[in-house]
Amino acid sequence: MTRSVFFQPADGWVGDVIPYEQDGEFRLYYLHERRTTPRPGTSWHLVTTRDLVAYTDLGPALEHGTADDADFNAYTGSIVRDDDGVHHVFYTGQNPARLGADGRPVQVVMHATSTDGMRTWTKHPEHTFGAPDGYETGDWRDPFVFRDERSGQWQMLVAARHRNGPQRRRGVIARCVSDDLATWTPDKPFWDPRRYITHECPEVFAWGDWWYLVYSEFSESFTTRYRMARGPDGPWIVPEHDTLDGRAFYAAKSAARDGRRLFFGWIASKEGRTDSGAWQWAGTLSVLEALQNPDGTLAFTLPAELLASFGADVAFDIAAPAALEAPDGYDVLVSRDDLPSRCHVSVRLLIEDGTTECGLLLRSSADGDTSYVLRLEPKRGRMVFDRWPRTAPGREQWQIAGDVPFAIELERPADLAPGEHTLDVVLDGNLCVAVLDRRTVLSTRIYDRPHGRLGVFAGEGAATVRAVRVRRRAEHGQTPGSRENP
Repeated sequence: MTRSVFFQPADGWVGDVIPYEQDGEFRLYYLHERRTTPRPGTSWHLVTTRDLVAYTDLGPALEHGTADDADFNAYTGSIVRDDDGVHHVFYTGQNPARLGADGRPVQVVMHATSTDGMRTWTKHPEHTFGAPDGYETGDWRDPFVFRDERSGQWQMLVAARHRNGPQRRRGVIARCVSDDLATWTPDKPFWDPRRYITHECPEVFAWGDWWYLVYSEFSESFTTRYRMARGPDGPWIVPEHDTLDGRAFYAAKSAARDGRRLFFGWIASKEGRTDSGAWQWAGTLSVLEALQNPDGTLAFTLPAELLASFGADVAFDIAAPAALEAPDGYDVLVSRDDLPSRCHVSVRLLIEDGTTECGLLLRSSADGDTSYVLRLEPKRGRMVFDRWPRTAPGREQWQIAGDVPFAIELERPADLAPGEHTLDVVLDGNLCVAVLDRRTVLSTRIYDRPHGRLGVFAGEGAATVRAVRVRRRAEHGQTPGSRENP
C-alpha cells in the first residue's frame, strides 16, 4: 500500500508544532487536536523523524491538566536544554473556566522539566505566571526561550497584546528575562510594530551573519512571516517577499541540522471537506526548507528528501518540447491518463516575454475546462491557485463567481521574468503543495476533484514545455498510528 506523504495522526489533527533537534533526530511535538464535543483538553503529542520521510508516532508526550488545572489546554511553547543537561519545556496553559480581566480565558506561561532525555516530564506549577500590567490577560502565549550569548541570560518571547490602543493593532512580542529558568522578570518588548492583532508562535535564531524573527500573523492575513536583522535587537528589516507560504500553511517553527533550517507547520483542513469550506484550525504536518540567499533573504522549498521519496516515473503523453502559442487566446495540452492520487509532478516551462499567463491544470477534465489551476501571471508577478468552476453555477451567466480572480488568500508574489521556470507539485490525496523555482511555496487543499488529468496551458502569449516528469509515491514506512490523507 502506498503511504501518505504528509504525517497526520490516526485519531486527530496536527496543531502547532514545537520542533527540537537532538542527535540528528527531529522530535516534533505538536498540539493534538481531536475536534470532538465536549472538547477534551489539549496535550502535546510527539512524532519523530530522521529523514523527513518516515515518521514514528509516539503519542502523548506532555499531558494536559485536569478540568481544575491552569493547563486544561497545554498550548504552544518551546524546549531548551540547560548546562546540566536538563530539558525545560515552557508552554501555554489555558482553562476555559478561568476568565481574566478582559473577560476571556486566562493564558499563562507554565514550566516542566525532564532529566531522562525527554521521556517523562515533571510539571512545576509554582513557576506559572501570567501577563504583567499593561498586557491583556487572554493573550499571553507561545513562549519561546533562547539564551542571549552576550549576557548569558535567558530570554523568553511571548505572543501578547497591549491592554490599550486600537483593537487590531495591539499585538506585541513581549519579553521576559531569567538567570535560572525558574523566575522570570518582564523586560521591554522584543518587537512592538503596533500593526497586527497578535504575532503567534514567535521565534528568533541566528544563521550566518543574519538574525531572523519568525511569527505567524493573526490579523488581516493568516500566514507565517519573517523579519531579518544584523543582531537580535534589530532593527528588523522587512524583506520584499516576507511570507513562507500562503493561507493554508500556518504556525511554522524551525529547527536546524547540518547547516540547514527546516520549518515545521500545518496545512489547514476545511469544513465539510469541500473546496468551498472555511479553513479550520489544525490539519496535516508539512515541512519546508529555507534557503539563504546571498543578501540574507530566504527562499522556501520542499526538502530534497521528500521529493526523492517518489519512485518510478509515470508515462505521460505530454512530450517535451511542446510549444504553446496563443498571442491573443488560450492554448492547452491535456494528458490522456489521470494523475496518480499521490505523486510528484515536475514541469519546466520557458515563458516568453509579454505572456499574460501559463501554468498547470491539475486533476483536469479531458478538455481542460474543469480542473484545479496553478497559474503563473508574469505581468502581475504572482503565482495563484484557482479552480473551475469556482462555485456551483447558478441559472444565470453571472452566477459563476467569475469576478473572483483566484482562490481567496492563495496568492504568492513571485519573480516570473521571461525565461525558464520550474514547477514542482506534490499531490497527496486532498493535499497539494506547489513550489516555483525552489523559492516560492503555495500549499492548499483539493477536496472536490479526487481524480483527473494533467494539463499545461498558456494564455495571451507563449510558453514552451521543456520537460514533464510525474513520479508515483514510493513505499516508505510511516507511523503505526498515522492515517493516510484520503
